[in-house]
Amino acid sequence: MLRAIVIDDIQEIRKANTEIIKTHCPNVAIIGQADSVETGVKLIRQVSPDLVFLDVEMADGTGFDLLQKLKPIAFKVIFVTGFEDFAIRAFRFSAIDYLLKPLDPTELIEAVKKAEESSNKEVFEMKLNNLFANLERPKGLPKMVLKTADKIFSINIQDIVHCESDRNYTTFHFISTPKILVSTGLKEYESILAPFHFFRPHQSHLINMAYFDHYIKTDGGNRIIMKNKHVIPLAVRKKEQFLQLIEKL
Repeated sequence: MLRAIVIDDIQEIRKANTEIIKTHCPNVAIIGQADSVETGVKLIRQVSPDLVFLDVEMADGTGFDLLQKLKPIAFKVIFVTGFEDFAIRAFRFSAIDYLLKPLDPTELIEAVKKAEESSNKEVFEMKLNNLFANLERPKGLPKMVLKTADKIFSINIQDIVHCESDRNYTTFHFISTPKILVSTGLKEYESILAPFHFFRPHQSHLINMAYFDHYIKTDGGNRIIMKNKHVIPLAVRKKEQFLQLIEKL
């Protein structure tokens, strides 16, 4: 049983979220509620919860401010937000769970399940540090958390040369460091990386245009050569879009 608290500055939302959690997550016991950063910090220190459902924007600060006051973090966190803003992108880069208001029961159950199964506090602390770093530079190139079967990596996205898909797995390739294989499909990373000058020239490949070296036309098909010497196929339907991108380099 997870002992949890709900922190949100709007009473009606606290009440609604608490009811949804009680209805759909029988393995979660709500042991308290708070309506601000200040009262949330006090409550967490008083009851030492296992899990905190934490609002992002509150009247006296943010959920991130609350966590900074409580470091090192000894509890699990599921962020709850009503805003599709840069913070959402930061969550995705940092592999930290978040839920949008109003809570969707299916997404809630999945987030609680992951929180229940996670036990490595050092990994969560690393993810939080990655999150804080990204929030401090929302317009810059962020860091990304990649999880393999036995390790967690925090990487700079400007170090990614290209990503290669193999069904539900993605391999990240770099210039001078070993490749990293993760069990997440390429589509997920395309949506995250596309705003940072990444392009998908083929269904199995996503490339960082900063590492484009040259382009070859052959009878067997068009090829993109990256600066790490890897050869990437260019789909016919993506050729015109790719050539337009080259013109802008």
